[in-house]
Amino acid sequence: MDILQVSGIALTGAVLAVVLKQKSPPMAVLLSIAVGVVIFLLVLGKIGAVVDVLKQLSDRADISSVYLGTLLKIIGIAYIADFIAQICRDADQGAFATKVELAAKVLVLVLAVPIMVAVLQALLRLIP
Repeated sequence: MDILQVSGIALTGAVLAVVLKQKSPPMAVLLSIAVGVVIFLLVLGKIGAVVDVLKQLSDRADISSVYLGTLLKIIGIAYIADFIAQICRDADQGAFATKVELAAKVLVLVLAVPIMVAVLQALLRLIP
């Protein structure tokens, strides 16, 4: 899997969606979603390797796995929210896209609070 494969799938899907949109707009939206899911599944396998490297680095740096897990959740929320928001925009549902993005921001903030607290506590320990 490389960028040429992803680009080919996306380009083919885009051309088919333009043709379908003239005859059946709902089918064009479904095709757009299907192509997006296929591309997402293609790159999903690559994420495992990145997670493994990050786990090794956090182990060597003696960073709690809780923090790494939280960071990975935050990254996942950001990617998934962006993916879903783009699908909503493709379906001409900008309001839904905005709501998804707002929900993602709130969830990221909630997940980030323990990390921010830990950083502040570490800074306070450094200050005499």
